[in-house]
Amino acid sequence: MKKSYIIVGVIVLLILFSIFSIVGSYNNMVTKEESVAGQWSQVENVYQRRADLIPNLVATVKGYAGHEKETLEGVVEARAKATQTKVDVGNLDAAAIQKFQAAQDGLSSALSRLMVVVEKYPDLKANQNFLELQAQLEGTENRIAVERQRFNDTAKDYNTYIRKFPKNIWAGMFGFEKKDYFEAKQGADEAPTVEF
Repeated sequence: MKKSYIIVGVIVLLILFSIFSIVGSYNNMVTKEESVAGQWSQVENVYQRRADLIPNLVATVKGYAGHEKETLEGVVEARAKATQTKVDVGNLDAAAIQKFQAAQDGLSSALSRLMVVVEKYPDLKANQNFLELQAQLEGTENRIAVERQRFNDTAKDYNTYIRKFPKNIWAGMFGFEKKDYFEAKQGADEAPTVEF
């Protein structure tokens, strides 16, 4: 009789331990997945900051370089495309991130063309408003790099957590899936050719 109580007690303890393990793992996965979603929102936030600076930059350049209409329109169109490209946090996969990044790269390219145009106008380069906007834009580009790295770090933490045993079993049962990372552009590992 005493042995059966001990056996029942051990079984009850094992069941309770398993339940607490599953509940704890599930809650940690939810917390980590929410951290990934929050960090993605921060990435979108800094890209939005960049997009918000562009109308003022275009207006300032337009005052000095109004006949550069094609370049200015290109920037405005690229900004519109970049701000319209949204990623559902629940569907944060490589294809969605790549589509988002392609729209952002289009905006970066248009801004680069705009900066080339600016070189032709020394008065514009000396304009205080333009200099402040340019400094804010440069700062925002740095923030983008930082937030993308933080997103990758947060996604890595989440991915590592859900892939470890036995959490990988619970992650599979509850539908927690691996999150993809921001990746460098193809060819970014090669040094550019500079010719004089």
